[in-house]
Amino acid sequence: MTEPCDLPATTARRLIGAKRLSPVELLESCLKRIEATNKSVNAFVAMDEKAARKAAKQAENQVMRGDELGLLHGLPLGIKDLQATANLRTTWGSLIYKDHVPKEDDAGIAQLRGHGANILGKTNTPEFGAGANTRNRVYGATGNPFDPTKTCSGSSGGSAVSLAIGQVPIATGSDYGGSLRTPAAFCGIVGYRPSPGVVPVPERAIGLSPFQVQGPMGRSVADAHLLLRAQIGMDPRDPYSNDNVMRIPEYLADIDLGTIRVAISTDLGCCPIDESIARTFQSRVKTFSNVFSEAQYMDPDLDGVHDVFETCRGVYFVGAHGERLAKYRDLLDRNVIDNTERGLKVTAAEMAQAGVVQSKLYRQFLGFFQDVDILICPAASVSPFPHDQLFIEEINGEKMPTYMRWLAISYALTTVLPAACVIPCGLDDFNMPFGIQIVGPNGSDALVLEVAHALEQILADNPLTRRPIPDLQKLSA
Repeated sequence: MTEPCDLPATTARRLIGAKRLSPVELLESCLKRIEATNKSVNAFVAMDEKAARKAAKQAENQVMRGDELGLLHGLPLGIKDLQATANLRTTWGSLIYKDHVPKEDDAGIAQLRGHGANILGKTNTPEFGAGANTRNRVYGATGNPFDPTKTCSGSSGGSAVSLAIGQVPIATGSDYGGSLRTPAAFCGIVGYRPSPGVVPVPERAIGLSPFQVQGPMGRSVADAHLLLRAQIGMDPRDPYSNDNVMRIPEYLADIDLGTIRVAISTDLGCCPIDESIARTFQSRVKTFSNVFSEAQYMDPDLDGVHDVFETCRGVYFVGAHGERLAKYRDLLDRNVIDNTERGLKVTAAEMAQAGVVQSKLYRQFLGFFQDVDILICPAASVSPFPHDQLFIEEINGEKMPTYMRWLAISYALTTVLPAACVIPCGLDDFNMPFGIQIVGPNGSDALVLEVAHALEQILADNPLTRRPIPDLQKLSA
């Protein structure tokens, strides 16, 4: 892969600043890749090529004039279709908004434009981000770049796919129960879930719920870090916006992994994991665990986490979608209806108990890191499955009690508000991408990013663990 669209975002930005790569040339390369591959995967679902070309030309003129350039100057950017974009169709994957064209950007999108990003288009997502299979009744399903008949997961599936095949160098994602991390794992790219407040989310339906965050996605930790630097800020409209932003380093340090104590967990002590995935994880751990000061199998205490997550998620859906359910039930997909109806059944006592247990789990998770610096676990519980299957109903012969349970390896961590980075770690037994989570406690963003960056380079030296690359020729055909 030698096209400009395949360049790392950090490299492309550096070349643009040095007048060695034109933003116009980069955009045209991305558009060419989209034209060649998007019919196979359906990652980009709304675009305004005319506006993108105009923005690229303007970015080129600014470079040639010697203007001060933003962090993302001239970089084409994919926006998950859960964020409003001015004059560009924004549907949230829902028939309710199938023809909606906002007049203004969300605050976070306006900020990225201010840093020079060229908003190329919207990437596909399940309706309102509900569910880990990117499909909806507006745009249909998004296929995995390694096998388009299989899911790319969700809800940031379109962004993950577009990155994996070089349609854009960077893309936005969001994460509640794993919506950013699972697609990254399924598509062989990097996804970063920051601590709450690092990236402001003033549009969050329930401002006091810290579970939903927005974060960056890229083909490398350095690329995700570049986008994160443009996303961070303080916004008083988000009650969790805080000085954690000051902990995001301008540059990723070359941290010495030989000083890092690591806890290894196959299932967090409470999550269903397919036996094949467990074997793959444990086998991969053997290839890199020796680089750390200490690496021992330890599980955090997350007893009760499933009830907490299901309760909190249901209540959140009532707040976000209760009115829509009453007015537009026939236009809503199954996952939104299911979550909202579960939330409507939650009692005040159950919600109060969930808050008490979540607080206990959060404190226990902080205590877990008194003896270790970083936790490493699988990023997904199963290998990518056919995208016409909405969710995983059974793991190792055990029926899942809810449609979300197969995502426990990610949502259990959501409940304790971590910083978590997913990095590729080769292929699984089915020749599909396999990823691992690098996890730290709330506020440990700098350490998590630096460990992930250092480990990523070690994994890249081993053919068994390096980032897998999709077959572009096959997708284009």
